[in-house]
Amino acid sequence: MAITASAPAPALDSDEAIFTQESPYALDALTEHKRNGLELAVRARWIAMAVTALFLIYVIPEWHVLYYHAILALLCLNGWLIRRVGRVGQSRLEMLLILADLTIMTAGMLFPNPFSSEDLPLAIQYRYGNFLYFFIILAAGTLAYSWRTVAAIGTWTVVIWLSAAFMAWWIYDPVPGLSEAVLAAVNHNHAMAEFIDPNSFMLQQRLQEGIVFFLVALTLAVSSRRFYHLIQNNAVLERERANLSRYFSPNVVQQLSQNDEPLKQTRRQDVAILFIDIIGFTRLAADSDAYKVIDLLRDFHGRMEREVFHHEGTLDKYLGDGLMATFGTPLAGPKDATNALTCARAMLASLADWNAERRRYGETEIRVGIGVHYGETVIGNIGANRLEYAVIGNTVNIAARLEERTRELEAQLVISEALRQQVRAEGGPANLEKAGFVQYPASELRGLTRSMTLWALPR
Repeated sequence: MAITASAPAPALDSDEAIFTQESPYALDALTEHKRNGLELAVRARWIAMAVTALFLIYVIPEWHVLYYHAILALLCLNGWLIRRVGRVGQSRLEMLLILADLTIMTAGMLFPNPFSSEDLPLAIQYRYGNFLYFFIILAAGTLAYSWRTVAAIGTWTVVIWLSAAFMAWWIYDPVPGLSEAVLAAVNHNHAMAEFIDPNSFMLQQRLQEGIVFFLVALTLAVSSRRFYHLIQNNAVLERERANLSRYFSPNVVQQLSQNDEPLKQTRRQDVAILFIDIIGFTRLAADSDAYKVIDLLRDFHGRMEREVFHHEGTLDKYLGDGLMATFGTPLAGPKDATNALTCARAMLASLADWNAERRRYGETEIRVGIGVHYGETVIGNIGANRLEYAVIGNTVNIAARLEERTRELEAQLVISEALRQQVRAEGGPANLEKAGFVQYPASELRGLTRSMTLWALPR
């Protein structure tokens, strides 16, 4: 009889359980792989059972073939149960079902069909080569990515198979005269007689099957362990990527993931700097419930952050009721100044939509001031043990002063002449008056020794 089955993957070992506690990304990855592996194993099992059932009808065109079909159905049911209980982590029930899989397989292969009228020596059951189907179970076990369980499947299979063989050899009563007749037929060639004798269990062959299977199991266990470490490393990369995505736009994260340590390079670079701040936030916070203030800041930061990332910017830091964003970090782009200006306009549009919602609920409107400047900065990591990616220089100070100047000018947005010129150089709009901006030539900023031309968008 030929029986095929695929045992889905078992639970994680203790080392893996500890790792998943420390890394939710690893747990998610292992859970996804476990679920996919179980689903694939069960589908493969059902297909294999169906093919085997048809094959058995061809080999055994008798009604007692239904006995083997019942065993195949039992294996299908057990596979379904394993899929239901299988999970990442310790699962004794899953392990018990896998052990039951191996036991059912062995019993179906070795014990004669009780409904068959054929009276064959028990040793003949070992001549059908059904042991090969255990390799399907072993291979499917690697879908668990648990090297300990793969090794356990190999060990259990060898123990069950050899134990059954030695027990059958021990209790079996040979057919009288059969071995002697075979020996005489081959002119007393004992090696050939051993090979074709229906009474012979060929224990050396059974032992060889067990040794080879165990070595293959150990090899697959090592492969599973290596694959698990690949998942672990990938989970670390996903965690780092997720951390980067909190600060950089998706396209910048993609570029960072494809370069070797780009953040460790300290260099001078032209960057567009954007500051945004809620006007009158201190008074608003004093008159509101603390929880509502936190909810307001989360909503505000979320909306503004989305615009930064949508326009290929980098979230440098939150500043209480505001934030600082950079465009052109960590890698310069062809339209950094244009993206910064477009982002500022998009922030105002998003704020207008939000205020419309707030008015419907009778809440206070939110007013902001935005300052944007373009110029040379120094970028790179600062700190000793705890590193922080920083953008520093006079350009940052000027952008902050422009944001402050929005109060005096009664403007929503103030940009510098340097930003306007860079936008024009990048192919952006050159005539800001058409966009509603007002020019303020020779304007002084706090802390600066020289005046500069400003462009303001009135409220």
